[in-house]
Amino acid sequence: MTEDTGQRRCQEVTVAFPNSSGTAVRSGSVTCGTHIVGALGVDWGTVESTVPLPVPLAPGARKRPAWTV
Repeated sequence: MTEDTGQRRCQEVTVAFPNSSGTAVRSGSVTCGTHIVGALGVDWGTVESTVPLPVPLAPGARKRPAWTV
């Protein structure tokens, strides 16, 4: 899910992380790719950003962190 942040060219991105296993998640990371698109619709490139997972994530739990990209 994305929301406007009020900052030019930035959005708040929310991602759900459900843990459907029987074991707690203790580490990990998420990489987001942001496409840079010009005025004519040309994709000029991708900027990647990596953030740590919201851990610990207990068995059956679900977290919905948000990041500004």
